[in-house]
Amino acid sequence: MKKIIQQILTDLECVQETFLGFSDDIWLNIEHNDSEAVQKGVDFKLAFNEKLNDFSRISSEISNLIETYTNVHAEPVDIVQKGSPEHERIIRELGSSETHRIEENFTSKHPYGFVFEGQPYIGIDTWQSLYKLFCKQLVARDLQTFEALVNSPNCVTSHRNVFFASNPNSFRKALEINHNIYAEGNLSANDICKRIKTLLIEFKVDSQELSIYLREDRNAME
Repeated sequence: MKKIIQQILTDLECVQETFLGFSDDIWLNIEHNDSEAVQKGVDFKLAFNEKLNDFSRISSEISNLIETYTNVHAEPVDIVQKGSPEHERIIRELGSSETHRIEENFTSKHPYGFVFEGQPYIGIDTWQSLYKLFCKQLVARDLQTFEALVNSPNCVTSHRNVFFASNPNSFRKALEINHNIYAEGNLSANDICKRIKTLLIEFKVDSQELSIYLREDRNAME
């Protein structure tokens, strides 16, 4: 029963991310020099965004209801200590898969794991899980620098949406990074990767220190 519940919670997150990626793709594939096509695209986006917001809200409510009643949460990510036999095994396992970089296009793709500064993480099913865990690693690396991001002008989108806030109500789907910092979880794969790229710059970390591994590649090998 526990595995079934965990799969339901994961599936709800995956469907939401797939919809967000689909919405991005629709907009990017509109012929923007065709006024009629642009108008149809705008009409679609307005209607789709409204329905997607409803879906995201209801999906979050269903997840919270299930977790509260069953006390079961999405399957935790595997984190192992550097230098341990398990650490070396996971590094070898990921090493047999194709490595992807944060600069790539990840629309309609799903993460399986990542390696950040030599530390591997596997068992990841959604981009928001990857984003949350990545942020937590930055917090552990330098809490003071991370806390400063809440007020950083570099962590604000062109639409004035902040990356981080101390109030979870600032976001459609708040991800708790630590006890007083939250991030937006209602993002497509590519939007999450754009934010991660910004964070790497803010922490002065070379993007080559982050390797991403996809579930599609893993499944193809099995």
